Amino acid sequence: MAVQFASTSHGLVLRLSAGVADPESWERFVYTYGPQIVQWVRDHGLQDADAQDVAQEVLLRISRQITRMAGQPPRRFRGWLHAVVHGAWADWVESRGSWRSSLKTETSPCHPAPELLAQIPAREDLLSRLEACYDRELFDLAADRVRKRVSCQTWEAFERLALWRHTSAEVSRELALSPEAALAARCRVQRLLREEVQLLEQHD
Repeated sequence: MAVQFASTSHGLVLRLSAGVADPESWERFVYTYGPQIVQWVRDHGLQDADAQDVAQEVLLRISRQITRMAGQPPRRFRGWLHAVVHGAWADWVESRGSWRSSLKTETSPCHPAPELLAQIPAREDLLSRLEACYDRELFDLAADRVRKRVSCQTWEAFERLALWRHTSAEVSRELALSPEAALAARCRVQRLLREEVQLLEQHD
């Protein structure tokens, strides 16, 4: 059975960004962000088996960067993520001669995957993927909080208009609301979501 974790909690973010890599926090980090790293490697041309190996190596170096940051003042998750990914990527690129010989996919002009991974754009691509994953977690957590603060009808109006792209006329018929009331519900939920995300980022 697959391990199930809730969205990244403040406790996880604070422990990791403070350099504390306890087993549970690290397992949750790998569960959440590991697939993004694997996909990053695949998208840059490596085969599946090689992608898994390289992703494990990058994760290992991220874990080392977390340990090195122990004792430093806690920092916001985005700043911490930038520092850790940049450090891990540089460490990995420096060592890539030792693992490249073991890759099943040989580097050639027709298959430049390892070289592509070692370039600055690849590093920024990895960082943007991990940040996007974090943004989705923030949204999910904010949405869970906002959903509990508004009526079911208000939330459904927001979902149908903002997420499912229904028209206000369709939502009006589906939920027995006036089009104006449906649009007002969407605006209210969007405002509450922005506020919750801001609060979460201030306290991450």
